[in-house]
Amino acid sequence: MSSPGSPSDDPHDIGAPRRRPYYGWTILGVAILAIFVSSPGQTYVIAVFVNPIEAETGWTRTFISGLYTMGSLTAAAGMLLIGRLMDRFGARVTLTAVGLVFGLAALWMSRVTQPIEMYVGFALLRLLGQGALTVVPTTMVALWFVRLRGRAMALTSLGAVAGQASFPPLVHLLIVRSDWRTAWVVLAVVIWALLLPAALLLVRRSPESVGLLPDGDDPRRTSPPDQHAPPSRREDDWTLAEALRTRSFWLLLVATSPHSLISTALTFHHVAFMASLGVDSSIAAAVLAVLAPFAIAGTLLAGVLADRLPARYLLAANQGGLAATMIWSFFIGTAGPALVYGALLGATSGFSFTLQSTIWPTYYGRHHLASIRSVAATTTIAAAAIGPLPFGWLFDLTGSFRVPLLVFLILPAISGLAAMLATRPRKGNEGSSA
Repeated sequence: MSSPGSPSDDPHDIGAPRRRPYYGWTILGVAILAIFVSSPGQTYVIAVFVNPIEAETGWTRTFISGLYTMGSLTAAAGMLLIGRLMDRFGARVTLTAVGLVFGLAALWMSRVTQPIEMYVGFALLRLLGQGALTVVPTTMVALWFVRLRGRAMALTSLGAVAGQASFPPLVHLLIVRSDWRTAWVVLAVVIWALLLPAALLLVRRSPESVGLLPDGDDPRRTSPPDQHAPPSRREDDWTLAEALRTRSFWLLLVATSPHSLISTALTFHHVAFMASLGVDSSIAAAVLAVLAPFAIAGTLLAGVLADRLPARYLLAANQGGLAATMIWSFFIGTAGPALVYGALLGATSGFSFTLQSTIWPTYYGRHHLASIRSVAATTTIAAAAIGPLPFGWLFDLTGSFRVPLLVFLILPAISGLAAMLATRPRKGNEGSSA
């Protein structure tokens, strides 16, 4: 048996260099699948259940939305545990455990009868779906890819687009053919059937654990792969405690979280927002339909650029794109401008997903990435949970969505400035060239 980190003579060993395709592409496939399976914990699927839950329980939409917000905030706090579990036990154990409990959370939702039970269900769905099944798969990809990380992350995001396109109509069909409780049972089976075999059979902890190097570089090289990279591309490995002491960490949180707040608010209030601008419901639905293809375009563009340009410049540019989207909404009145708005929102959201997945490992390395990403996920999930509330409150207060849009235009400006100031830290010399 070959020692860890050395090439194997066995042609069937995934650690044998140049004899099989790089195993990282298999890990990428599992990551795409995991993000696809995260859909039952995402807003676009849970929203399909609101009307039938309201009809059966008699709870108001506001009350259900409040439970959802509280559950999302609870999930944000729980993300800290997910990151530590992955850093300690690795991706296979963590992804398997997450898939198992995620399916149980879906079964739990099929049996809720009390508000406290609904709150617990929402908290588990958001923690495991939106949170863990975003952080764990993207961290897996970051561990296996360095030079090709941007493009790999862009491909990973295709799982989210596929989930958004397929799960809502599936859930709607299940509810129409049976009921919302049966739909949750079916989702539990889907989660277990798709995720558990892939997690158990295909996931490996890291390329080094099977005698490989990131990106499929030749493991027979005696020097570390980072040694031949230019200084701007070499990665230092930081612990969470060390990262928290860097200025750039906090600047990146400011640079990344507001996009989640604003995009979630705009999506949550989409139909009412379009109606307030004189756009009928059919056009509003068409606007949502253009989000997915332009999100794909945004993710792929970000993936290519992230392998070539400093991420902080791209983050700042994306915040400019979000501000332009918000400003463009003031000119909506007919179908054409409304569809352009949908294209802009989709593109900036896809662009943001890839950048947020790549910048953390680029700045803080791979060895403690899950713990670091979990803190970032805590802020973005909390921002997404909070986002719809101030928009809705200002609309109720003023009768217009223009007021919250004007108020929250300050956030992309602040985020863009924070991104520009977030230079890449270096061990012993914080502040660098990225």
